[in-house]
Amino acid sequence: MSSVIAVDAIAAKILLIRGKRVMLDSDLAKLYEVDTSQLTRQVRRNIGRFPEDFMFQLTKEEFQNLICQIGISSWGGTRKFPYAFTEQGVAMLSGVLHSKRAVQVNIQIMRAFIQLKRMLLTNADLRRKIEEMEKKYDKQFAIVFQTIKQLLEPPPVKEKKIASFQVVGHSFEITKNEKILPEDFMF
Repeated sequence: MSSVIAVDAIAAKILLIRGKRVMLDSDLAKLYEVDTSQLTRQVRRNIGRFPEDFMFQLTKEEFQNLICQIGISSWGGTRKFPYAFTEQGVAMLSGVLHSKRAVQVNIQIMRAFIQLKRMLLTNADLRRKIEEMEKKYDKQFAIVFQTIKQLLEPPPVKEKKIASFQVVGHSFEITKNEKILPEDFMF
């Protein structure tokens, strides 16, 4: 392999879809230095090695959500919805691609998945230790513990305002999951 791929660079390509940590076929193809079509062709030829818990194809809704989240261009590009490979599916890929590069890249990808698992476990262990300390020490540290817990919590998801407009003397804001009914405009 001409250059070693940084584990952090690979970890940045790991996404959470359907509650599973996965990598997309296009990202894997770039790492393996093959065309996405070649990768998916090899997978189709060996489909028995890729059950649903190893690989799945994104739905239209999942793909649209992905485009919104990571800013993939909708101009040009793929005509098919991408495949997502779990850690086990990625491990299986080196067996169907038959190249030294595939083996070396898979080693780095496995290291990235392990690093993510360790980070998640460390966060859970840290939370548990803080709760133990909170029980042990008196109330003078309550504010400190509360602040640390807030820092460990993921930020709340805010509703995005899609549109706002004014009709003489009245203002309206529309959020993502809100429906507008004709009676909303009766004054």
